[in-house]
Amino acid sequence: MKGGRLVIQSIFAIIGLIAILVFIVSLLRKIFVKTTIYEYERGLKYYKGKFQEVLQPGQYWSNSLTTSIEVIDIRPAVLTIASQEVATQDNISVKISLVSSYEVVDPYAATIKVHNYYENLYLTLQLSLRQIVGSIKLDELLEKRTAIGEQLLELSRSKVAELGLQLHSVTVKDLVLPSDLKKAYMQVIKSQKEGLAVLEKARGETAALRNLANAAKMIENNPMLLQLRLLQTVGESSGNTVVMSAPNVPFLVNGKKEKTMTDQNE
Repeated sequence: MKGGRLVIQSIFAIIGLIAILVFIVSLLRKIFVKTTIYEYERGLKYYKGKFQEVLQPGQYWSNSLTTSIEVIDIRPAVLTIASQEVATQDNISVKISLVSSYEVVDPYAATIKVHNYYENLYLTLQLSLRQIVGSIKLDELLEKRTAIGEQLLELSRSKVAELGLQLHSVTVKDLVLPSDLKKAYMQVIKSQKEGLAVLEKARGETAALRNLANAAKMIENNPMLLQLRLLQTVGESSGNTVVMSAPNVPFLVNGKKEKTMTDQNE
């Protein structure tokens, strides 16, 4: 009986030891944490709440009681600014939307200096857009639409750099005019196209009249050209009846000059 009790006690002791080991292992796993930082990420290491260093890609063990690691994605990203109603210098409201490409180049500045670098970037581009559009008139805005993005890039680059970001491009995605103004511009464009069509037609008619005048002058100087042109036209046509009168031109018979038909009738 005593031997059986010892065996049972040994079993319980082993089970208790295993439970203690499992508890210790689980506790250690909670205390010591492994963090994996991928190639497109950077890690910010804090010790007791104070920044220590920027961690490069790799695997790191840290004590969760004293150390924390915040992972930041540094891949290039796209920011879309929804349609903004902005007033031009001549007080005409237009709706403009933007597309911007950026990336995080300084994870420390992007995390420490601002609460949310994404929202700050959005606000910076929004205010820069209002500043640029408000300084030009509508006609200039329509003419320099592609240049607006370059101006935004230059104006916002230094401000965005303070956030730990780098702007790669800023492009005007859409530019929408008020409906009544859009109709007015469509009428102007239509009138311009109609004017160009009328001008081109007038040029064509002028060229045709000039050619006719030249042809008339040539025929006046050489009447035979009219007869040759008539014969050419008859030769090219088929199934038509053409009545021709003999020209008042002398002709040759057996090498001798004869009278014209007009002379013979006389």
